[in-house]
Amino acid sequence: MPVRVVIAEDEAIVRLDLKEIMEEEGYEVVGETGRGDDAVDLVRQHRPDLAILDVKMPGADGLTAAREINAERLCAVLILTAFSQRDLIEQARNAGALAYLVKPFQKSELLPAIEMALGRFAEMKALGEQVRSLEESLEVRKKVDRAKGMIMDDLGWKEHDAFRWIQTTAMRERVTMLEIAERVINSGLRPRAEEKP
Repeated sequence: MPVRVVIAEDEAIVRLDLKEIMEEEGYEVVGETGRGDDAVDLVRQHRPDLAILDVKMPGADGLTAAREINAERLCAVLILTAFSQRDLIEQARNAGALAYLVKPFQKSELLPAIEMALGRFAEMKALGEQVRSLEESLEVRKKVDRAKGMIMDDLGWKEHDAFRWIQTTAMRERVTMLEIAERVINSGLRPRAEEKP
């Protein structure tokens, strides 16, 4: 699958050059505009892999568009600008730009910047998924611990016995330990005396 790109650049000649370079290199340009606010809409509509945004555009500037795109983690963002001031570079980074390119640029500068933005976005997505997975694991652990505590308090069981019952009940019923823990906490599920390991 080719990398899908949205281009937002208010100078039509630059936008056309970008599109030609991208298509020559095998990228698929799925949307183009000269307005920052339209860029966000195009990204939401087409779900590209990359948005190339000029800083200065009517409607909304590229940094504002980058912030919106980044807030929703829609795609990688590469910022284009005619200026290379340090504060602008920091603003671009803070807006979620993963790469930055100063105009006029050469094809030899554009392609590595694109690959850098795509690579960084892939890393961010992977890290985000790891964080979600860890948060879910922590939530499961908290609920299982709470359910164990309730069983221990109500039945006088030891911790490892309460855990083993939750585990074996989940396996027997072919559900998750989280589901059994939630039933212990919310529905009053308790082991029968003969179920003590």
